[in-house]
Amino acid sequence: MSRFSQIAMGLLLLAAGYVLGASQSFQSPTLHAQQNSGTPTEETEDKIKRGVKQLVEAQSALEQENFMRTATKGLNAFATSCGGVNALEDLEAGNGVDPETFAGLYAGLAKPDVATHLGRDDQGRITYKNKIVRMYPVSRLKKLFATRLKYTGESQDDATGF
Repeated sequence: MSRFSQIAMGLLLLAAGYVLGASQSFQSPTLHAQQNSGTPTEETEDKIKRGVKQLVEAQSALEQENFMRTATKGLNAFATSCGGVNALEDLEAGNGVDPETFAGLYAGLAKPDVATHLGRDDQGRITYKNKIVRMYPVSRLKKLFATRLKYTGESQDDATGF
């Protein structure tokens, strides 16, 4: 085969591969089945609303019993499902906060009395009274997840997946 024929065959194969790839002829049908409309069904939305309502009631009860003090506006589902945390005390101590408080602070959802003490360092990290806000250490997160197991009814093995 001449050099020209080899180049022509290579370009033909390359073009054929491009056309087949662009047309998605060989895409797995299961991938199409996994795509959704972007919103849950009405039935699922109703379950979410009922669950959130129950979490809001549980958070309120934890706050009334002094098991929980939030630093952000709205529901903290993580802290509630773990039996409550004192995010304000955690911020003051500088030892980290729960994941949802951490995300809420970065999302601009701090309560007004907390927001007055927030800032950013030269790397863009959130600070509280000039101390970098960090998430809880892994050891504390593990304890909170273990505590949550008593409310979910799962065993430690079910929760870890290992």
